[in-house]
Amino acid sequence: MKRIIQSLILSSCLSLTLGCSALGKSDSFTFVPDFPPDFKYELTATYKPAKGQTCTVPGGKGTQLGFNKVYMEYEATSEIPLYRTVSGCPLAFSHMKIKITGIFGPVLSDRSSDYAAIDVRSEQLGRYKGTFNAAGVGEFSGECQWFFRTVGPERYLIKILYCKNTDAQGNVTRIRPLTTYTLDQLPGKTVKLKISLNHEEEPYKGDTWVKVPDGWKRCMGKGFEDQHAFCYGNHKDFSTFRMVDERICTIYPGCTENKEENP
Repeated sequence: MKRIIQSLILSSCLSLTLGCSALGKSDSFTFVPDFPPDFKYELTATYKPAKGQTCTVPGGKGTQLGFNKVYMEYEATSEIPLYRTVSGCPLAFSHMKIKITGIFGPVLSDRSSDYAAIDVRSEQLGRYKGTFNAAGVGEFSGECQWFFRTVGPERYLIKILYCKNTDAQGNVTRIRPLTTYTLDQLPGKTVKLKISLNHEEEPYKGDTWVKVPDGWKRCMGKGFEDQHAFCYGNHKDFSTFRMVDERICTIYPGCTENKEENP
């Protein structure tokens, strides 16, 4: 993958008159994830005509680069080129969408994702202004949290991931993790996204679970066919549910039941 990216950078440098020097770190920046266990990432970098350019790319085709997509070999870090040329149009890095994926089970469907972003601005965005230390490393951070629910007539428990930005004091904000830079800040630098995990899981939908000392109990509703199964004040009738390993449980996450079949 790195050879492919370097080839793209070299092609861009040969075609541009934007001050590209010899192929190297000055033509790119490095993205480094600092994630909890069982978390992965993929990236989509977006490019737009470089400053002073009036050209366009027909249909916008080729203005994005993907990293760690499902058809690619997974890489722990990614080198992001700052310049490209597509359809003869010189492009510059503009935005990067970071897909954060948490894995809670053994099969492909046992995962959920949320997003973070790196934006290039002509002027940086207030509290989301990115900076670099003396070693050329910039960091922004977020906190992710799992929300659980049940699906299907057997009430399999699944999880939904939500991630929010955290400020310099560690406070969780309302938006997804975000940082902004000017384009001339990025050459040769490293941008790290540090994600922490809130270990307090919560129900995805209100009035469907009841809090008990060991966790949460799932309200029965009208029966197992009732997919919403709101409690509606009935805190006596509860249902079992199935974990991803097929255990049948009555409390989440304090389930201690063994693997068995439904009675």
